[in-house]
Amino acid sequence: MADRRTVDELSIEELEQLLLIKRRAARQERLRQLAAQGRLADQSPLLVEEPPPSFGPKSSSPAAGRFQSPKLRPLSDVPLASSPGAAPPQRKKRRIRDRLLLALEVVALVGLVLVLVSSYDTLRTLNSEVAVAHEAQAVTLAQATPTPLINFDRLPGGHSPPNSLNGAVPDVPTHLQQWVQPAPPQPVPTPSAAYPTRIVIPSLDVDAPIVGGVTWEDLKKGVGHLPGSANPGERGNMYLAAHNDIFGEIFRYLDKLELGDEFFVYSGDQTHRYIVTSKRVIEPTDVSVMYPTTEPIATLQTCYPYLVDTHRLVVVGELAD
Repeated sequence: MADRRTVDELSIEELEQLLLIKRRAARQERLRQLAAQGRLADQSPLLVEEPPPSFGPKSSSPAAGRFQSPKLRPLSDVPLASSPGAAPPQRKKRRIRDRLLLALEVVALVGLVLVLVSSYDTLRTLNSEVAVAHEAQAVTLAQATPTPLINFDRLPGGHSPPNSLNGAVPDVPTHLQQWVQPAPPQPVPTPSAAYPTRIVIPSLDVDAPIVGGVTWEDLKKGVGHLPGSANPGERGNMYLAAHNDIFGEIFRYLDKLELGDEFFVYSGDQTHRYIVTSKRVIEPTDVSVMYPTTEPIATLQTCYPYLVDTHRLVVVGELAD
């Protein structure tokens, strides 16, 4: 017959025995779970069922029969995930995944170290090339000679053959010849080799050297000056180009220039100020922006868009002083 007494009606010894029975049942349940996970051998002595606790001299009382240890299932009835000597498949998968992640981290770390070493070597090589280019440019400026003047004997126009009796005579009436005779030749100052040496764009925080040439290798060393184009302050088109991504980012933000912004081109210690008047994106085959002009301008060119480089960005500035 089941014991229907309340907790208050039980003695202290009976309550202690009940608590001990429940603790042992919970312990056996945990051991069975560990065995099912393969973390405990099925022959472990921990799984041996312990006899129910006795109540001492009162164990023969009718109340003692009401406090029996619950029966435990034998280990053979507990389903195991695998044999005791083999690890569960999930643990094997986690172990393989952890090893793969560790290998990937090691490979990534080695790759990062190689990239840093390569970047350092490239930077050191570029610095040495820039230093050599500055020295060569200084020697070239020291050895440069002024270009000779081109003198004209007469103004262009129709005339008689030079081998005629009176020589070459203009084909105009005599009374009008005084108005078409060329004026005495005036000395024209010969521009010296005032090559551009530096460009400063305050709004873009650009301060870079200018080197001669616009080849791929030239632009690694700084802003390239197109050979044969105008020099700073001269009438004509001074054409300057620079990289904007992998091999230098001097003109990285050239598209941020707005109309009216100013930039400065140096020729040694002499400064020339230019004001931005136009900005556009063109095809790489549009070489008309390199043609000479009759006005003193500076053309700044770089690839566009960033890291794509399918077009060219051109910014034109006019000489302000």
